[in-house]
Amino acid sequence: MEKDNQKQLVTFQLGNEQYGIDIMDVNEIWKVEAIRAIPNAPSYVEGIFNLRGDIVPVINLHRRFHIKRVQLSEDDELLSGSIIININDTKIGIIIDKVLRVVSIDMDQVQPPPQIISGIGAEYIQGVVQSEDGYLIILDIHRLFDPRELQQISVMSH
Repeated sequence: MEKDNQKQLVTFQLGNEQYGIDIMDVNEIWKVEAIRAIPNAPSYVEGIFNLRGDIVPVINLHRRFHIKRVQLSEDDELLSGSIIININDTKIGIIIDKVLRVVSIDMDQVQPPPQIISGIGAEYIQGVVQSEDGYLIILDIHRLFDPRELQQISVMSH
């Protein structure tokens, strides 16, 4: 049972940090195989792929935020892929280093982001929460893309 101040997050690794996004914004986790590049797309757009008949644009968060990809062991490679998120009825794939797990957090424990977090700007961060292995950065995926970018991205998927 979910209490009012509890939120479920899908957590993943990107570079050396752990991030979480609201499970309600996540469509599914997908191992993207064939991505087709799009000419003249912004550099952080990896391309598009076909997800059961839907054309989904794929965003490379490493490029978007200048984060180095992490070297994964073979076991961890199996957990890499992308998370399909849903923003304003637009499905977008975001490439991540590795899916971690779903966690429940108490929203009362969320603190404002520290001034300096490597890579991702504070405007995209909802807050941070202390976890047993450091801290978890909660992304606000609705702010990751401004409306103009979303418009551009969703045009690619039509």
